[in-house]
Amino acid sequence: MKIENGQLDAAEQKLSPHHDERSDPNDISVLVVHGISLPAGEFGQPYIDQLFMGTLDINAHPTFDVLEGLKVSAHLVIHRDGRMVQYVPFHKRAWHAGVSHYAGRRRCNDFAIGIELEGTDTEPYTKEQYQQLAKVAAALVRTYPLLTRQRIVGHQHIAPVRKTDPGPAFDWQRFRNLLNEEL
Repeated sequence: MKIENGQLDAAEQKLSPHHDERSDPNDISVLVVHGISLPAGEFGQPYIDQLFMGTLDINAHPTFDVLEGLKVSAHLVIHRDGRMVQYVPFHKRAWHAGVSHYAGRRRCNDFAIGIELEGTDTEPYTKEQYQQLAKVAAALVRTYPLLTRQRIVGHQHIAPVRKTDPGPAFDWQRFRNLLNEEL
C-alpha cells in the first residue's frame, strides 16, 4: 500500500464535505481507531457512507434523529469484508474525534488520523479488517515521521468519558502483532 498526496492507493476515494485544512499538516502524530455501525449493530448498510458524505436521511431509521445536522467524517473506513473507502486525504483534518485529548494536547482532530472499522464494541472485528488496518497503519507510520506504532490508540483513549469504541471486541494485541509484521 502506498500513500501519495494524502491518498491511499488501495482505497476507493470519496471526498467528504466534512473536513478542512490542518493548522500544521506536518503535525500528524496519532492514529485513532474507531468503531461504527449504522444502525447500531447492523453491517453492510449504506448509512455510514451517507453520514460521512452529508447525505444521510434521518428518516431512514428511527435512531437516526440524533444525527440530524451532524457533520462528521473519518479519513478512512474499513468495512467488514476489508473494503476501504477514504473520505478525507490524510494531510487534511477530518472531523472524527470530537472533544478529545491525547498526551496533554486537546483537539485531536488537529493532529490525528481517524480510521473507522465497521463494527461494534461487543462483536469481534473480522480478519480482513485487522489485516487491512495493519497494512494501512504501517503505510501511515512510514509516511508521517511523527506517527509511531506507540501512538496508535482507540477513540476510548482520547475521549474516555464520551466514547467506548472500538471497544472490548477489538483485539489490540492481534492488531499490534500484525502491525509488527508489516513494519
